[in-house]
Amino acid sequence: MKTKSKIEKQLQRKTNSILVETIIACKKNKAWFKVAEILSGPRRNRININLEGLNEKIKDEKIAVVPGKILSQGELDKKIKIVALGFSEKAKEKIKKFGNETLTILEEIKKNPEAKGVKILK
Repeated sequence: MKTKSKIEKQLQRKTNSILVETIIACKKNKAWFKVAEILSGPRRNRININLEGLNEKIKDEKIAVVPGKILSQGELDKKIKIVALGFSEKAKEKIKKFGNETLTILEEIKKNPEAKGVKILK
């Protein structure tokens, strides 16, 4: 587990303003701290997952949080809210077509600060 000061130190190297804002919001909230740990680290530690892989990892959770990017390969056949740092355009289209909701991590923190019903994929 990383300390807040370690996350702060790693945060200084980040140049993407949306990423920085997301990490700060996660760091301030105890329920979202694990996401801050993943996002503050190197880019290769972030999760990039296809819809196919997401479909396999999600059982019956209501909200899936991916600290990385959602890619479009495969299909999604479960009704869930998908929260991620980013989405490819095709993935977003496929998710919307099936009737699922997509949100960024920052939007979800504002709506659900307690992280109720959330499963963080690692």
